[in-house]
Amino acid sequence: MLDHNHPLYKLANKINWRRFEDAFSPLYCRTNGRPAHPVRLMCGLLILKHLRNVSDESVVLQWSENAYYQYFCGQLEFL
Repeated sequence: MLDHNHPLYKLANKINWRRFEDAFSPLYCRTNGRPAHPVRLMCGLLILKHLRNVSDESVVLQWSENAYYQYFCGQLEFL
C-alpha cells in the first residue's frame, strides 16, 4: 500500500495528465507500426528523469523497482 503523503503520490494527483494525453496522442499513428507506450508513462518518466537529474537508463531502472515511480507514471498495479 502506498503512503498518500509521499511527495510523488501527491504530485501525481496534482498534475493534469489529460493535457499531456490531448497534446501528444494525436502524434502517434494507431494503424501501423508498433503500438506506443501510454503517454502518461512516457511523460511521467521524463518528468522523473528531470526531477531526479538522472539518465534515461537510471530512471527506467528506478521505475522498475519503485512503486511510487510506477504510480506517478499511471500504473494501477505494481510490479
